[in-house]
Amino acid sequence: MTTTERPLVRVLRDRGAGLCLAAVVVSGFGTSALWLASGVWVKDLTGSDGLAALCLLAMWAPSLAGPPLGALADRTRRGPLLVWANLLLAVLVLSLLTVGSPGDILLLYAVLFLYGATGVVHDAAQSALVATAVDPKLLGDFNGLRMTAMEGMKLLAPLAGAGLYTAYGGPCVALLDSVTFLIAAGLYAMLRVREDRPRPAEGSWREHTVEGARCLWSHPRLRPLVLAGGATMLFAGLNGALAYAVVDFLGHAPAYAGVLYAAQGVGSVVTGLASGTALRRLGSRRFAACGIALTAAGVALRAIPSDPVALVCSAAIGAGLPCVLVAALTAVQRETPKALLGRAAATAHTLIFVPNVLGLAVGAALVGAVALPLLLVLLGLGLAATSLPLLQRAGSAERNAAGSPLDAGPV
Repeated sequence: MTTTERPLVRVLRDRGAGLCLAAVVVSGFGTSALWLASGVWVKDLTGSDGLAALCLLAMWAPSLAGPPLGALADRTRRGPLLVWANLLLAVLVLSLLTVGSPGDILLLYAVLFLYGATGVVHDAAQSALVATAVDPKLLGDFNGLRMTAMEGMKLLAPLAGAGLYTAYGGPCVALLDSVTFLIAAGLYAMLRVREDRPRPAEGSWREHTVEGARCLWSHPRLRPLVLAGGATMLFAGLNGALAYAVVDFLGHAPAYAGVLYAAQGVGSVVTGLASGTALRRLGSRRFAACGIALTAAGVALRAIPSDPVALVCSAAIGAGLPCVLVAALTAVQRETPKALLGRAAATAHTLIFVPNVLGLAVGAALVGAVALPLLLVLLGLGLAATSLPLLQRAGSAERNAAGSPLDAGPV
């Protein structure tokens, strides 16, 4: 058995982990397919690029309300919640079968917004359920493979969705998405997880909601990882906004960006397969720091106008970026009390991923205003600085957490 096969086999042999991973892959495929098709759908109906871009905004906007939405995942048992959430999404997207004229796009936006809001609750409940259903020793492997699966869906599902849309139209893509959610609901229903009924919430809804954020902020191991994740995704957004400027810098047509994205996807797949082993050997802080440092090198070296260098850098960025995400989210699952895990996971997702969108916006404003090579080097330095606190305090953190699986590994 090869090194890259071991975590895959270990996870798939675990019934709970295998069912959760299958549900992630199936529902992720449908979501990725609809994400691209919805924009094309609006573009065809209205002819407006701006209205098409609003589809992504409608799906993303609910993540800003991650903490209160995540609190819902702590008010009920997570297994039944995931079953009903997937059934709700299956029914919700079927309403898109009626979309056929420009006057129907408001319905499309409303569905996408509710889709995104339900998705936030779904992801929080899933993170909490995985922490219960999966052997704690396999959490790093599971999250790495989940990252690999999602990257694979980003490469394959949009192409499938675009092809299906071209051949049969938007309603057919909506029908496909509905079927994937029905399958995911069935997979979650097959899970055999013993969950205690949540205790009634004490205090106001606001107090109940902020407990997750308070847990993250007060935890000496979670806070630096989540903050490093947010900072890294901010710089990743800035870098992502420069993608087509890099292509121009290399002297290629815009379609060449697809080649660079493919190289980045390959890097992410490799890291996803190796994440569990790397977490056990390095510990979460050093694994995250090494990944950020690798991303920093990949971003800075893109200032060299060379195709081979650009491809290697894209692969390095793809390999480095998931490290801090896997490390932070696995740490949240391991270190957060089960009763708070829905709120904590949703808050962590908001703190980590919202800065990526802000970075995209700022990066778009900086393109053309600052020389590209200088901007890339500055971004690389910023990423490198983000990794330093994790490296500097890794030793003391491990001594304080003696015996903790979170930071175990050779010094």
